[in-house]
Amino acid sequence: MSMRRSGLVYFMFTLPALLLYLAFFFYPAISGFFYSFTNWDGISKVYKFVGIKNYIDIMKDTRFLHALRFTLYYTMIDVIVKLLLALILAMLLSSNIKLRGLIRSVYFFPAVLSLLTVGLIFNQMFYAVLPRIGESLGIELLSRNILANKDTAVYGIILTNIWQGISIPMVIFMAGLSSVPKDLHEAATIDGASPFQRFFSITLPFLIPMLNVNLVLAIKGALTVFDYIVAMTDGGPAQATESIGYLIYRHGMNEMKFGYGTAESIYIFLMVGIISIIQIKVLNRKEAGQQ
Repeated sequence: MSMRRSGLVYFMFTLPALLLYLAFFFYPAISGFFYSFTNWDGISKVYKFVGIKNYIDIMKDTRFLHALRFTLYYTMIDVIVKLLLALILAMLLSSNIKLRGLIRSVYFFPAVLSLLTVGLIFNQMFYAVLPRIGESLGIELLSRNILANKDTAVYGIILTNIWQGISIPMVIFMAGLSSVPKDLHEAATIDGASPFQRFFSITLPFLIPMLNVNLVLAIKGALTVFDYIVAMTDGGPAQATESIGYLIYRHGMNEMKFGYGTAESIYIFLMVGIISIIQIKVLNRKEAGQQ
């Protein structure tokens, strides 16, 4: 088979995936960018081109700014706690402990559940289960539904996300730990290096590529949080847990401001992209073998 014919065969195999990508990702992304410069309501065939008015109004919108503050606060706590716990669990499950395979399966089980399902389950736990346990044990902190308090609702959502989302970064960290040369640890141990010194000087530099992947996934997931909000708080109480992702949904689907909501999604797209590029560039300098 000639090189040209072989290339044509390979192209034909990739053509269905390419067409699906163009139809369901590329075209919606381009059309969405266009509609962000209009006042389209999402249904009518008539709309007006308003230029950058939507983008200017968004930066003056107190509701958007409140959602932005909530989303950034949620992202900061969720990402730090989730990745820290995932790294600790990965190190524990990479050691020689009994029933290691079973424990790994147990910790990975939440990853196969849908976010909406997990949110509904935890909503009932916070609403009915934990308050009864708290009342029976005389623990005031547990006797109240934390989702009903605007000051504590965010922590209930974070706890739910950590329980469900810790397994994927844990598995990625475990894959990275398997690539760390054991002879370097043995040599450092002989030289009298403490466990903390070995971790920061040997283990962590080899985990930078995995940390990059986990950070991008965790930040993207936290900045676009939606399912948990819908299932657990519906943006309440008093819009205290209204994330940007949920606000975009409300503007586009409930309030018929499709063009305005699309402009908000462009802001999120740029935010995720800029943060990801900066953290990748910073962490790559710490990677093993890099100067």
